[in-house]
Amino acid sequence: MATTELSTPLKAEVSLAIGGMTCGACATRIERRLNGLDGVEASVNFASELASVAFRPDIPVERLVEEIRSAGYSASVMQETTDTAGEIDQRVRSLGHRLLVAVILFMPLCDASLLFSLMPALRFPYWQWLVVGLAAPVVTWAAWPFHKAAIGALRHRTCTMDTLVSLGIIAATGWSVYSLLGHALPASGSVLFLITHQSGGAVYFDVAAGVTTFLLAGRYFEAVSRRRTGNVLRSLAAISAKDVVVLDATGAERRLPVALLGVGDRFVVRPGETVATDGEVVFGHASIDRSAMTGESLAVDVAPSDQVFGGTIAVGGRLVVRATKVGRDTQLAHMMRLVEDAQNDKAAVQRLADRISGVFVPAVLVFAALTLSGWLLAGGSAEQAFNAALSVLIIACPCALGLATPTALLVASGRGASLGIFFKSYQSLEASRQVDTVVLDKTGTITEGHMSVTDVETAPGIERAALLSWAGALEQASEHSVARAIATMAQQELGILPQVDRFVALPGLGARGFVDGHEVSIGRSQLFADRIAQMPASLATRCEEWEALGRTAVLLARDDVVLGAFAVADTVRPSAAPAVRELQALGLDCILLTGDNESTARAVGAVIGVTEVVAGALPADKVALIRRLQHEGRSVAMVGDGINDGPALATADLGLAVGSGTDVAINAADLIIVRDDLCVVATAIDLARRTLRTIRGNLAWAFVYNTAAIPLAALGRLNPLIAAAAMALSSGFVVYNSSRLRHAP
Repeated sequence: MATTELSTPLKAEVSLAIGGMTCGACATRIERRLNGLDGVEASVNFASELASVAFRPDIPVERLVEEIRSAGYSASVMQETTDTAGEIDQRVRSLGHRLLVAVILFMPLCDASLLFSLMPALRFPYWQWLVVGLAAPVVTWAAWPFHKAAIGALRHRTCTMDTLVSLGIIAATGWSVYSLLGHALPASGSVLFLITHQSGGAVYFDVAAGVTTFLLAGRYFEAVSRRRTGNVLRSLAAISAKDVVVLDATGAERRLPVALLGVGDRFVVRPGETVATDGEVVFGHASIDRSAMTGESLAVDVAPSDQVFGGTIAVGGRLVVRATKVGRDTQLAHMMRLVEDAQNDKAAVQRLADRISGVFVPAVLVFAALTLSGWLLAGGSAEQAFNAALSVLIIACPCALGLATPTALLVASGRGASLGIFFKSYQSLEASRQVDTVVLDKTGTITEGHMSVTDVETAPGIERAALLSWAGALEQASEHSVARAIATMAQQELGILPQVDRFVALPGLGARGFVDGHEVSIGRSQLFADRIAQMPASLATRCEEWEALGRTAVLLARDDVVLGAFAVADTVRPSAAPAVRELQALGLDCILLTGDNESTARAVGAVIGVTEVVAGALPADKVALIRRLQHEGRSVAMVGDGINDGPALATADLGLAVGSGTDVAINAADLIIVRDDLCVVATAIDLARRTLRTIRGNLAWAFVYNTAAIPLAALGRLNPLIAAAAMALSSGFVVYNSSRLRHAP
């Protein structure tokens, strides 16, 4: 829906839980009321029953709530502690009970109507009041949700889909009572009309009960589908810790509610406990189970300086963590907001559907009146005219239009969350349909993002343990990423390392120091330029092989004699090559993009199966590449994780950020991939495409259904009972079609 252009920047935002909506027209009406306020922009989602409102800070929230209530709906500020699950469960139970009563009474009502119509000999005195008795609970108590909503709309001088439903039920019931009292008819006219096309004083109790039963069934299954999808978000919210053990300045432990945890606080995570919030490990080693949050089946090992996220579970080992983000700033809270924002987002075609729904109900009321008049003016009987007008009222309800987009988004975003995929907007779905090229950042996306030792080669006669001991002792004194990789490997294999004396860092070359009384040097080949000729041939050969593969060769010399070498590289993720194959299977061209050197980039490209490689790219170069591809007519998706990827992610038609990446990348992207498995990138694009196809199919069905059904009803080709079933089945089709996304891909 188009929103008012504001001259004052909007700063305040609030989510409002809306009650009483029954169709897309309700959402449109609330949007129109809120957007009519100066300084307010609102979007209302019928399926999630939420209003996202941006407004000037000087406007009180109570004013927004009152505006919604004045339109005939309930509203309350959505808090993090709001028990929406309980409200949805209560609604499902209420609809279930009413539906059960309606089904139990509707079946014998139809049987009795048919029996007494076809076999008059079975009639007994006042038999017709048996039909009234069976129908009365259905058209009153079971149908009360429709009547209540219609009364509320009438009180505020509006009309909704429930106005049509309630009018149809009341009209059918009222005509039937009038016929019984005024004509004392011996048969149920709707069934008799259906079977024999007999005209004259018909009663429609079975139609009124049928309309109620079919529509209650549609409402019930819609509510069940909504509750099932909402369970994904509630399960995400439920995994967060409720309290935490905090260490004070003296090291003493105190258990506090998580809400009192602040940035910089140190807290303890024991085996089996949930990590309270996002933070950095300062002490200890453990395996972290992130399956509840990302869907990953394998636990991840963490050590000091590693990041951990709130909602994950320590499988083994005790950790001391320093909180870096708390409350709404944590990754879990951020991902949940992404899901909610995506569900509240609307496509242009859905806004059109909402606008149509907004004027549809009064138009149908006018059309029903014209149908009634037209039949009477054409010489038709009163029963025929009433039958056609009633059919128009019943079949025209625009439920399917209102459910088409939000229902699919609810299911898709819930399915995505369970897979570790988070949609930020509907635009990301629309962009996915056009994408034909995927640009993949190398460092931190295709690769692990940190250096590690891939190979060790010793000179003849030198033991591996001795080489690691000398190298580890020297490198543990350095902060360089290559040095940390070598020191980490040495510590893992040997444990405690010797101490280095007179350590000297040699910027751009390496380091030098004394270990066990001997001078040890470690670094690139330039550091040993005058000793390369004396280096063993086996070492020289291995270094050449490593360099050809894009790895960094690090040499170690003891007392000016080169004794060994290490191959260090940012290793390729195990899932990178399978992910590229899956993207190519979707018909997408893949390009590897990096700021690294050409040889390293080519080597990584060969490993993952990408032939088109762009190396040595600065952030501006990455943006220029995206724009060049777009100028060539390509639709580009960019996958990245770093700060320098932010501009390219924002420029691309579809930006996908790895969830472990920086906030800049996450904020610039359209899709967030939380799992470390890069194959999820292809899954995300496939899910987005399926969702878009489902939405378009829903809307096409809804438009075609309403366009074709109303004229048929006006021409008398649809019995009111069949019209009720068709309308309910139309909404049911939209819900079912959307629910199939729950099992994709």
